[in-house]
Amino acid sequence: MFQTDIIEKCKQNDRKAQMQLYAQYCDGMYAVASRFVKNPVEAEDIVQEAFIKAFAKLHQYKKDVAFGAWLKRIVINKCIDLLKSKRAHLLPLDEVHLKAVDDVDGEWLVEDLITIDQVKQAISQLPETNRYVVMLYLVEGYDHQEIADILGTTESNSRTQLSRGKVKLQELLKHRYNGERP
Repeated sequence: MFQTDIIEKCKQNDRKAQMQLYAQYCDGMYAVASRFVKNPVEAEDIVQEAFIKAFAKLHQYKKDVAFGAWLKRIVINKCIDLLKSKRAHLLPLDEVHLKAVDDVDGEWLVEDLITIDQVKQAISQLPETNRYVVMLYLVEGYDHQEIADILGTTESNSRTQLSRGKVKLQELLKHRYNGERP
């Protein structure tokens, strides 16, 4: 059965089609949620809630974007909502003091001796505002306009947080590399 057929059947509340769509995307969406929330139970809950929301809002899905990308955005928004709800106080960023810095070289290069796990560990150590933008940009592949939409901020703020996150990430990885040098 083609993807569009399954989605059309899901719109008509066909439970079998919904299970097919769920089976097709649940593992990938769980992986996305797990990158944001480290608790496997919370990641599972987010995936379940995202599918419930997706099925309820399926009439809003436009075929100009892949269904997986549409669903992924729902999952990421659910992750961010959960993480925000856990924080006692949100510190607003004063954009007057922010200066957008473009990534001139456009590269995210690290030493060959640094592993993917070490990069992931370093990302997890970034301050929350930087971590979200770095994950959305570097790991999930969103551009600054999409990140701004997801986080409810501006493109300028997204660029600034990415730039700051990149500097902090390089510092963390530099210390890691220097500490492991033979």
